[in-house]
Amino acid sequence: MKKRILLSLLGLLLVIAILAGIKGLQIFKMVGTGKSFTPPPETVTTAQAHTESWETTVPAVGSLEAVQGVTVAAESPGKVTRIAFTPGTFIKAGSLLIQQDTSSEEAQLQAAEATAMLAKVNFERLRLLVETNAVSKAAYDDGEAKHKQAVAEADTIRAAIAKKTIRAPFSGRLGIRLVNLGQILKEGEAIVSLQALDPIFINFMLPQQELSRIQPGFPVRITSDALPGQTVVGKITAINPQADNATRNVRVQATATNKEERLHPGMFATVAVVLPGKNQVLTLPATAVLPAPYGDSVFVVEERKNEKTGKPGLAVRQQFVRLGEKRGDFVAIVSGLKAGATVVSTGVFKLRNGQGIVVDNALNPEFLLNPKPDNS
Repeated sequence: MKKRILLSLLGLLLVIAILAGIKGLQIFKMVGTGKSFTPPPETVTTAQAHTESWETTVPAVGSLEAVQGVTVAAESPGKVTRIAFTPGTFIKAGSLLIQQDTSSEEAQLQAAEATAMLAKVNFERLRLLVETNAVSKAAYDDGEAKHKQAVAEADTIRAAIAKKTIRAPFSGRLGIRLVNLGQILKEGEAIVSLQALDPIFINFMLPQQELSRIQPGFPVRITSDALPGQTVVGKITAINPQADNATRNVRVQATATNKEERLHPGMFATVAVVLPGKNQVLTLPATAVLPAPYGDSVFVVEERKNEKTGKPGLAVRQQFVRLGEKRGDFVAIVSGLKAGATVVSTGVFKLRNGQGIVVDNALNPEFLLNPKPDNS
C-alpha cells in the first residue's frame, strides 16, 4: 500500500515537472520574441517650419455705438393729433415726427399778433410825433417798450407751438413707435428712437501698456456675429486722455463705415488694431504641437538606422519649443526650432521619442491662416 502511494506521488511530481518545463520554455521564448520585436512604423503627415511675415495686431473686445443717437421725447405735455413717421424708416433732419394739439396756443397767438400789430402802429405814430415834439420822449419810450413786449409775447407762443411740433434733430434710422394717436404725452415721454448708423463708432478698452503703441489714424479690423465671414475696416478716431481707475485700461474709439446698416448700436464686436510694420515669425500648424503641463513639444522627423536591423529609415525626435501668437491654423514658434525643420503635423499624441514612422502626406489637411469653416 505504501509503495503504491509513493509511486503515485512520484508520478504526480513528474507531471508537474514536465508542465513547469514546458511553461518555462514558453516564457523564455516569449521573452526572446519580445526582445527581438520591432514595432511597425507609424504612418504620419509632415510639415516644414517656415518663416512668414505677420502683421502685429492688438486684440480687444468692443461695443458699437451710434455716431448720433437719441430717443426723441416730448418737450411739452399735450395730446398727439398726428403721427407723421413710419417706424423703421430712414428720415432726414427736420422732418416732422408728431404733431401735438396746439389749438389753444394758436388762438392765443392770434390775440398776441393783434396786440403786437396795434403796438407797432402806436409806436410808429409816436415816432412821427416825437420828431415834431408833439409828444414827450417818455411817451415814445413807453410805446417802444409796449411794442417789444407784444412782439416777445407772440414769439413765446410761437415757441410753444414749435415745441409741440416735434421734428427729427438729425438724419437717421427710426426705431419702434412708442406713442399712439390721441395719447396725452407728459414732458420728457419717449416717442421714438433715432439712430445715425453710417458711420458707426466702435468703443473698446486697451491696457495702459498698449497706449504707447497706438495713435489716432491706425487701422482697425472689426468682426461681428452680425456679419459672419466679413471684416469691416475702420480707423482710430479718438483716445480717451484718462485711464480707468479700477482697471487701468484706456478707452479707445474707432469709426467705420456702415452703408448697409447691418451693424447696430449696442452690438458686441471683436476688434484688432493693426500696428505699422510686420514681424518675421517661424510658423507651424497648430496640430503639430503636443501640449503638456511641463512644456509644449513637437516631433522632428530625422533619418536614422534601425538599431536592430541596421536598415535606414525615418524616426521622430521629441523637441520642446516655446510658442508665440496663434493665427488661424498656425502657431508661431519663439524658440526651440529652426526654419526648414520637418515635423509631424498630425497625430502627434500617438508618437513617442525615437519611434519609426512612414510619411504619407496625401492625408495632410489644408492649413490656412484665415480659415473659414463651413459651420461658422
